[in-house]
Amino acid sequence: MDRVSTEIRKKTMRAVKSKGTKLETKVYKELWRNGFRFSKNVSKLKGKPDIAIKKYKVAIFIDSCFWHGCNLHCRYPVSNQDYWKQKIEGNKIRDDEVKNFYKQNNWNILRVWEHDIKNNFTEVIFNIENFIKDAKKLSSTLNGNKQQNVRA
Repeated sequence: MDRVSTEIRKKTMRAVKSKGTKLETKVYKELWRNGFRFSKNVSKLKGKPDIAIKKYKVAIFIDSCFWHGCNLHCRYPVSNQDYWKQKIEGNKIRDDEVKNFYKQNNWNILRVWEHDIKNNFTEVIFNIENFIKDAKKLSSTLNGNKQQNVRA
């Protein structure tokens, strides 16, 4: 049995934001402060990446433990368990489809768990920054090769 009434549970779940969460904002601000420029929640890209840099083909997703079914922290609500299991499993399937789409289209995709941001914020920022830098280097190398091939 749920600890709160159905109405309170509905109100709580409706209040959950899909973008601009505190964790996302914390990551955005730190990356921006460190000189990284990016777009947020790009609706024209598959899966609406939380952070996107089209120039370097970078898509970064910040996944909450509940909505994306973290094996360590996701706990299904007690009430309406069939619905929640189906919903979260569907989210996990969609996450795999999005990942495969970006991989097939030679994008650099990174998924970051909510619990990693909470537990190791500095390390997560360091890893994201290195991920973007590596994508930038790869993009420069590929573009340099394309230019050389055109000249040859």
